[in-house]
Amino acid sequence: MMADTSSGSGAHAVPPAGSRTPFPAVRLLYAVGFAVAAWFVFWIVVSLAIVQFVVMAINGKADGDIKSFSFRLVKYLTELLAFITFTSDEQPFPIGPFPQGNDTSV
Repeated sequence: MMADTSSGSGAHAVPPAGSRTPFPAVRLLYAVGFAVAAWFVFWIVVSLAIVQFVVMAINGKADGDIKSFSFRLVKYLTELLAFITFTSDEQPFPIGPFPQGNDTSV
């Protein structure tokens, strides 16, 4: 006789045969919207990299404001990709907060 192991703590309960979790349609819509945002943010980051290179060629040093903003955009792009790939369930900006931080040592 087999024992029912799914009635324990419920943490690893197996759903009954034939039942499925509903399709996450809202998550799909958010993911598509955030994918479009990620595409735009990527090209903004590339553009800022080109501008930063020109500034560095002219002045001999990188602009701190561009560097800080680029760092925040890269963090935002990471949050977007994490949500799209189900790595994170936290929704990025504009639903969640825009990434903060001035750590540009990365």
